[in-house]
Amino acid sequence: MAETEVSPVVSDFIAFLNASPTAFHAVDEAKKRLQKIGYEQVLEREDWKLEAGKRYFFTRNHSTIVAFAIGKKYVAGNGFHIVGAHTDSPCLKLKPVSEVKKAGYLEVGVQTYGGGLWHTWFDRDLTIAGRVMTKEEKGGSVSYSHQLVKIEEPIMRIPTLAIHLDRGVNDGFKVNTQSHLVPVLATSIKGELNKAVAENGPADKTMNKSRHHTLLLQIIANKLGCQPDQICDFELQACDTQPSIVAGAAKEFIFSGRLDNLCMSFCSLKALIDATSSESDLENESGVRMVALFDHEEVGSNSAQGAGSPAMLDALSRITNNFNSDSKMLTKAIQRSFLVSADMAHALHPNYTDKHEENHQPKLHGGLVIKHNANQRYATNAVTSFIFREIAVNHKLPIQDFVVRNDMPCGSTIGPILASGVGIRTVDVGAPQLSMHSIREMCAVDDVKHSYEHLKAFFQEFTQLDTKITVDS
Repeated sequence: MAETEVSPVVSDFIAFLNASPTAFHAVDEAKKRLQKIGYEQVLEREDWKLEAGKRYFFTRNHSTIVAFAIGKKYVAGNGFHIVGAHTDSPCLKLKPVSEVKKAGYLEVGVQTYGGGLWHTWFDRDLTIAGRVMTKEEKGGSVSYSHQLVKIEEPIMRIPTLAIHLDRGVNDGFKVNTQSHLVPVLATSIKGELNKAVAENGPADKTMNKSRHHTLLLQIIANKLGCQPDQICDFELQACDTQPSIVAGAAKEFIFSGRLDNLCMSFCSLKALIDATSSESDLENESGVRMVALFDHEEVGSNSAQGAGSPAMLDALSRITNNFNSDSKMLTKAIQRSFLVSADMAHALHPNYTDKHEENHQPKLHGGLVIKHNANQRYATNAVTSFIFREIAVNHKLPIQDFVVRNDMPCGSTIGPILASGVGIRTVDVGAPQLSMHSIREMCAVDDVKHSYEHLKAFFQEFTQLDTKITVDS
């Protein structure tokens, strides 16, 4: 097989994927990258003192992050040029009481998050990752904090039933998500051997041992370098241990979990960073360049840190008011703003070509896909699609269109939520992929590069392009 050189953008994306098994880790990785080039963190619970020409970010729940760079020519009432994406993906999250004992096995109770292809989770080498609330005592005072954790080794598996015990399985594999989708952690005998060691410490008053297997708590504590009784609570999910890779006979694909929507999260973040990395990048900018990566898109966005929350409007309001407290300024700013809602799109599947409308069949390597829906499941209209398409034309970047078949339901994104909630012009786009919502998805390396270049050009050129467009005159 001939060696094909992997572009730096794609290599960087693979590193981002492997560092981001959960939304918490994705935000943490984004935070590190922003701080590395000089973005300053601001806290929502404190006053902001912002300056034109400077760069900032804030996190909410450590699973949503909003980063913004203020142009040197910015004045209150000028627009925001935003790319929005999401940090979450369908997965299996541990239940509040995860301890399950059945037929001589220790199992881990999980609940389904989002609309996953749950049959793909069987027979995978699984581990856990997420955040843990821990207690620390120093000098007679107690403090609590959240820590991120990822167990590198495969510690769980959901075994399928042998065909000899289910002869009709190939006629249709139907998953009962309550009884079948339960990862095996250990056998009871081996689990008991570890239990005695863990229970030699002080009594656990914060994380009732009957809620979770002692063995599981010990593994988490060992990774964090604390005692099991210091673990107060956690938000953990099952994760595939197989790393993200560049693959295919021609090294043209990326095989990975969570491409929906870490691909768009990465491309938008890198585009913002590279469009604001030097002082000269903001010299002639009169707007605010922004990326907003939200949690909970896969379950409707209705949370304190989802796109349905006031997070976006709060950010626009606080930035505008920092320069001028006149309430009319925010209204003007929103009407001058533009949102690119970036969420992965469905590429044409070679084995299921009838699932696509015949004139709208996005291809891998074909560039970003503009999504349209007359019933507003996507927020694209003629004006917003033209703007995004014009940027592609100016940079000789490929661009595609997608409309769902009339006889099939249409998915949605954060686009319509923010368009209706904030009142901002919006275009819905996404890179094409296959196996969406599988534990192992695939996309094309070229589309990662195309997406990054397109979004970077959007940040660099929207201000000038927007001055040439007249609609509500």
